[in-house]
Amino acid sequence: MTQKLQDEFDSSVENAEAWMKAIQERLRINDNTNGPRSALEARLRETEEIRALEPEGNLKMDLILVKADAALRSIGEDKKHEVLSKLKDIKALWEETAIYITHCHSRIEWVWLHWSEYLKAQDEFHAWIHHMRVTLEPDIELQLGLKEKQWQLSHAQVLLNDVLNQSVLLERLLEEADSLFSRIGDPSVDEDVQKKMRMEYEGIREEAQSRVKLLEKITKEHEQYNANVNQFQLWLNGVTERLNCCIGEATKSSAEDKLKALKEIAKNIRSGGKKWKHLEIQCAEVIQNTSPLGAERMKDELEELRKALEMLKLLSSEEEERLLKIQESESAYESQAKQLEADVQDLRKDLQRLENYLEPGEGEKTEDEFVNLWRKCNATRAALAAEESTVERLKAQLKELLRFSPDVQPHAESVVSAIQQYESVRGKTSKMSADTETQLRRLFQNPLQDFEQWKPSVQMLLETPEPALAHIEAALAESSQFNEKLMTLQLKKDLLNNILGEEKAKSFLQEVAEASKEREIIHTSLLQSKSKLQNLIAQHKDFDAGFAPLQKKLSAIKAKLDLEKEPQPDLLGKKTQLQRLQMIRDDLAELGIEMEAVEKLVQSNTTHRHEMNQLSSDSQALKRSLELMIKQSEEHVQKHWAYNDKLSDLQRWITVTTQKIDSYQDVDGEQNTEGRVADLERWLAEFPDKEVQLHLVEAHGQLVMENSSPEETAHVQAELDQLKQSWRSLKEMATGLLKKWQLNRPVADKKKKITFVDSRWMSGPTFRHLDTYPNHKQEEIEGQHTSSHLKLLHDFEEWLQGENNKLTKILAVTSYSAEEIKARQSKLEELQSRVPEGQSLFEDLLDLQPVFGNSEDLEDLRYRWMLYKSKLKEYMSSPSPVSLEEPDRFRKGKAFTRM
Repeated sequence: MTQKLQDEFDSSVENAEAWMKAIQERLRINDNTNGPRSALEARLRETEEIRALEPEGNLKMDLILVKADAALRSIGEDKKHEVLSKLKDIKALWEETAIYITHCHSRIEWVWLHWSEYLKAQDEFHAWIHHMRVTLEPDIELQLGLKEKQWQLSHAQVLLNDVLNQSVLLERLLEEADSLFSRIGDPSVDEDVQKKMRMEYEGIREEAQSRVKLLEKITKEHEQYNANVNQFQLWLNGVTERLNCCIGEATKSSAEDKLKALKEIAKNIRSGGKKWKHLEIQCAEVIQNTSPLGAERMKDELEELRKALEMLKLLSSEEEERLLKIQESESAYESQAKQLEADVQDLRKDLQRLENYLEPGEGEKTEDEFVNLWRKCNATRAALAAEESTVERLKAQLKELLRFSPDVQPHAESVVSAIQQYESVRGKTSKMSADTETQLRRLFQNPLQDFEQWKPSVQMLLETPEPALAHIEAALAESSQFNEKLMTLQLKKDLLNNILGEEKAKSFLQEVAEASKEREIIHTSLLQSKSKLQNLIAQHKDFDAGFAPLQKKLSAIKAKLDLEKEPQPDLLGKKTQLQRLQMIRDDLAELGIEMEAVEKLVQSNTTHRHEMNQLSSDSQALKRSLELMIKQSEEHVQKHWAYNDKLSDLQRWITVTTQKIDSYQDVDGEQNTEGRVADLERWLAEFPDKEVQLHLVEAHGQLVMENSSPEETAHVQAELDQLKQSWRSLKEMATGLLKKWQLNRPVADKKKKITFVDSRWMSGPTFRHLDTYPNHKQEEIEGQHTSSHLKLLHDFEEWLQGENNKLTKILAVTSYSAEEIKARQSKLEELQSRVPEGQSLFEDLLDLQPVFGNSEDLEDLRYRWMLYKSKLKEYMSSPSPVSLEEPDRFRKGKAFTRM
């Protein structure tokens, strides 16, 4: 029995020892904080599991103690020492294991928690970095004035302080990262990550500092500008006060003293102009960093200062002139006499200079010399006309001298002599101008006369059966010379208008244009004749010599055509593009003539004939493409014209109607209210058609924008927006005025109740007069009408939807032959014939409308009915399906719904 207890004790000690060593081995394996977070988390779970086994170890120790106690009671004293020694060793081992469990788990758990806190702080740091980037990323917003800029600077400084305060948290975070890296060695907290965090922070700090620096500069510039403006205002007030002292009649200073003071003030005002210029330059710099509204205010403020300065300058100069006149009156006669003699001498010198300038020179003159002489005559006549005021002034000065002294004979003789010289020079100038114009008329007629003389000889040359190629080429050269002369005459339209007069110049230019057309016909005939002769000569030459230029010319025409595919920015660009396309068509026609000449050389050569056929096919394809582009360009021009016309008409109507309604805005009194209401109702009757016209203008604008450049599209859209804004303003003005008058009607008119309908300004009556019933009778009538009204509303809506669907199907077809166009028109006429039926249904619906019913549904139906009629009318008047497209976007956005 003793041996069994001894064995059980030894067995329990061995088992416990083996279990503890196994636990220590597991702890040793997991006692490491290095590595990624997932590994650390796995170790933490493992230590938690080991820690959970600690109660099991306590049970094993309790078992050992029980076994040891039993063994100690049953064994002798000599073996007790051995049992106690083993018991002591196993207790020490368990204590060591328990401590190891606690320390290992605590260490790993501490690193885990430390890492978690670091990651949380890092996330907060990155969130702050992102927030600051989002805050600092947008450009600095322009502010209205100095106060707003100071607020903006203050806000930026607050942001900068926040950034600077964040540096302490960053340093703490980096210290934590460094400490954590020394424990775990994970790359997520190594030096590169720490450097990246520091760089991100420094980038934010630099951005915030640069923003504050820029805003400080902007604010300082505005503060300096405001200070200069205030200083200038103070200076302006001071100069104004000094000027008032000089101008005041109560001052006892002499005129001479006042003049000195005024000169000093004028000097100050000139220096003030420099100051204002400096303010203007400074304002331009400040405006660059100011919002548009703030810039406008600054400009207005600067303009007010300029006006005040100009007014000050004007007052100073006027007062100075007044004082000078007072001084000059003391020596009026002497000064005026001297001035008169000086003016007479100046006039004589000017007349002599003009007479010398007008010398025609010797010998025959060319056309340019005659033109220069004619221009000299005109310049001289203009100068003499300008001197006429001088002559009149001399007469006036002579009369002025008579007020001071009757003895002005010497001055009178001098003035009369100068006037005689003036009349002589003017007569000579008129005669020379007339002679020069006669010579120029003769020179202008020479090219037409020479052309008329040359024309019969060329006709005889063309009628010759086999003319010489040299003669044809000579005639072509002469034709080119005549073309140059005729073109030169056409370019001298302004000169011809000045010399011949508008009517004669117009007639002469028509003759020149007719001669140009004749020359073109003759030139074409000469080219054809030359081509025929060259074909006869070139029949025995290489085909490629004639074919290659045709290919190059066709390629050049194709390149020109490709350049014309870009949308044009405005109507003038579209018209110019159409002209260029027509010029390309002329080039293509000329190429066709040359191709016909070359085709005669390939009749017997299969290879050349194939190449020529291919070139002809390419030419025809290019011609079709060109004709299509010309047709499209013409349509674009027509659509742009239509848009401009309709837009101008509607803008004029809105302007006139606005002026009419605005003239009633400030009219008070009730004596003519009925007449004004009648006028307003008459004007409102025009609103439905004009709203249809507004939608048509929008549709035309959309068509124009589809075929225009982005710049023109933005311009047209701005015009449409402005037009719609004007329309809305006009409607609001009319509505407000009408409601105002309704409230101010006399008591006698209250026997009838007026209900305002048609808030969208559709067709139909604008006012309905309903007899005023007692309340209980009114309720009975409304109850009787409501059911009928709803049924008619439903029936008319279904009928209108069906008719609109039919119209949509008719307009859905995009390609038409002549028969299809006729059938389409017939179908549209059939729909038009049913419009009276629909109008009758709609009027019945209006007659049964409940007084307090759902007027919004009825107005919506009224709008769709009006839109259907206007669209049908527009397409009925359209000559072809493509003359006017009204896209679906012209329809009202609200779909047909059950009321």
